[in-house]
Amino acid sequence: MIAVFIVYIVVLIGIVAYSARRSKTNNDFVLGGKKISGISLALSERATGESAWLLLGLTGIAYSEGMAAIWIAVGCVAGILFLWMVLAEPLQRITSETGALTVPGLFSQTFKGTSRSFSILSSVIIIFFFVLYIAAQFSGSGKIFNDTFNIDPFWGMVIGSALVTIYTMLGGFITVVATDAFQAVLMVVTCVVLPIVALFIAASYHINFADALLHAQYTVPHNLSAARNITGGLLILNGLSWAFGYTGQPQLLTRMMAMRSGKETRQSRWVAIAWTLLAYTGAFMIGIIGYKLVQAGALGANAAIVAKDSEKIMPVMVMTLLNPILAGILLSGAVSAMMSTASSQLMVVSSSMTEDLYLHVTKKKIQERKLLLLNRVLTLAVGAVGFLLAISMKDTVYGLVSYAWSGIGASFGPAIVLLVLWKRFSRAGAYASLITGTVSAVIWKTWLVDVTGISERLGSYILAFSMAVLFSLLLPEKKEYTADDNRA
Repeated sequence: MIAVFIVYIVVLIGIVAYSARRSKTNNDFVLGGKKISGISLALSERATGESAWLLLGLTGIAYSEGMAAIWIAVGCVAGILFLWMVLAEPLQRITSETGALTVPGLFSQTFKGTSRSFSILSSVIIIFFFVLYIAAQFSGSGKIFNDTFNIDPFWGMVIGSALVTIYTMLGGFITVVATDAFQAVLMVVTCVVLPIVALFIAASYHINFADALLHAQYTVPHNLSAARNITGGLLILNGLSWAFGYTGQPQLLTRMMAMRSGKETRQSRWVAIAWTLLAYTGAFMIGIIGYKLVQAGALGANAAIVAKDSEKIMPVMVMTLLNPILAGILLSGAVSAMMSTASSQLMVVSSSMTEDLYLHVTKKKIQERKLLLLNRVLTLAVGAVGFLLAISMKDTVYGLVSYAWSGIGASFGPAIVLLVLWKRFSRAGAYASLITGTVSAVIWKTWLVDVTGISERLGSYILAFSMAVLFSLLLPEKKEYTADDNRA
């Protein structure tokens, strides 16, 4: 198993060494310089979007809550479909028109005269939430290395964070996408192979899944205390609310922005959709089957590990049920999940700090070579901060991702949707979305989740969207601006 993992690392290093040579300018480092194929970008977007969240977070929540967790999976899939079917092509077109390199750049290039204020505000929001997101990925790496190679979680986080930070720093966006495409294949193989093997083993224990699914509770989780006694329609609504966050994630939107043409975007969307359906079905089933296998005693003494932390069900199943070679391949897929997202988030934060913060605050012209060096240094610094947070925070991968997802989604999501789809959207509405989404996500998570039973993903997004529409109507643009003539 260790040998297989070493082969995986060697292949990853080879991809990094080859792709890093193509990153010659700052444009290449930040957004790929239109050098990347649509299929690679689609695979990269999917690997980036799912992270340790899919193979640890979703499998763990499916294990602990049973079929009631299906609404989370449905919400995520709905958000991905909306992103690729509705937003992807217009985003590619607006990027071509404006020349923006980052998501904040879409607003500052669209609403002229706002580059400094939009850039600073957007950068602060991205840095705040994404450092938490990166910490969640590094925390996930510690769990995987601990359960597979008996490496102390601290050193597992050291290995995972060091690998991701170094290869992101070397090649930027081009390297991240190249490694993501490779990692996306490993991730989907894990999500397909493991549940199939587990089903055969479950059959040997005479577990009747058809009967279990028929009599399952879809609105009442196994563990009521973990769900804060939220059941029924509110549980369904909170699960589906994961869809909202996809509309505002910069690490995903930049993949659409980097597409070379509308035609390539339309072709690539089917790769992303197929990957999503396979991966989400498989990941959800891993948690459901794992619960039944623990009940049947099929995981032996390792069931005690899962009892302490449900997010370890996937690595425990791999270690217990599979031969070492296959286990090494599938666990490489789990490590890939963490790496793909963490690397993309490092890119978003470092590029936002340079393109949207440093250049607009200092108003200095900087040489291309020095700007590229600055991006690399900041990537290293952000990776170090994410690691320090990962070793100090005690929240689960699911909890950290949910919080960061809510804040970023509620801040940028309404603004992106309205920018693409509503012609009357104004700069005042954009400011309202960014500010309301950020503040409401923090307040809702801290004080209102337990009181209302409504997730911060739902509450903060609705508030931000409402404020964006209201302020666009109250403070409309004085003149037309260039974005997308096909908007409503």
